[in-house]
Amino acid sequence: MQNKPIVIAVANQKGGVGKTTTTINLATALAAAGKQLMLIDLDPQGNATTGFGIDRQDRDLSSYELLIGEARLADTLRETLVPGLFLVPSKVDLTGAEVELVNSETRCYHLKRALEEEFIEKLDYILIDCPPSLNLLTLNALVAADSVLVPLQCEFFALEGLSLLMQTIETVQANFNPSLTIEGIVLTMFDGRNNLSGQVANDVRGYLGDKVYTTVIPRNVRISEAPSHGKPALLYDHKCPGSQAYIRLATEMLKRDSERKVA
Repeated sequence: MQNKPIVIAVANQKGGVGKTTTTINLATALAAAGKQLMLIDLDPQGNATTGFGIDRQDRDLSSYELLIGEARLADTLRETLVPGLFLVPSKVDLTGAEVELVNSETRCYHLKRALEEEFIEKLDYILIDCPPSLNLLTLNALVAADSVLVPLQCEFFALEGLSLLMQTIETVQANFNPSLTIEGIVLTMFDGRNNLSGQVANDVRGYLGDKVYTTVIPRNVRISEAPSHGKPALLYDHKCPGSQAYIRLATEMLKRDSERKVA
């Protein structure tokens, strides 16, 4: 019997920080390194699903049906262009899941229970792309996760938003998931020509130390273009600076996870 996969919620309540881009391209880079993964799109906007080229009319079974108990995990899985990477798509109906779950006594545990199927033992990682808000969908992700990966844009208000997210994680640890940890902080949209980017990076590292990955994700037009082609950036242009950064991030994550297992 294999160990269960590492479940990582990719979360930040602030929009526009590169959260979905990070989820898609980190998952792709991990798969390229030989890992078996599942990506769960838990954002009603469904951008991660679109980023893999799945049309909005082709999402019959999704994370919505999974959360409300109308479909099993295995029934919602879709193959992607990336070998070894499977996707649970999202659709706009997911917006209504909060209303439908609000009266459930176990409303915070629906995703956790959905991940209890035996076949996931074959996976190395499960990445959950959370919505850009601290709502019931994000709470389900944090309760189901082993750790939280936080993409953080290198801008002035970054630390303010990070503080709020940290408070939420502490609340989840205290009330629902005591084993939840911080997987790491990923600095995104870094512009080396901008003094502010460097200052924010230094502030975050001073605040969180080695929780912040060494790898930073630069601003890169090829990363922005890739979703319109229905491909991760690593498939659209694997040589661009953004793709190369995500490859380095995946390498760094794998090294950290290996060191934790030894410890």
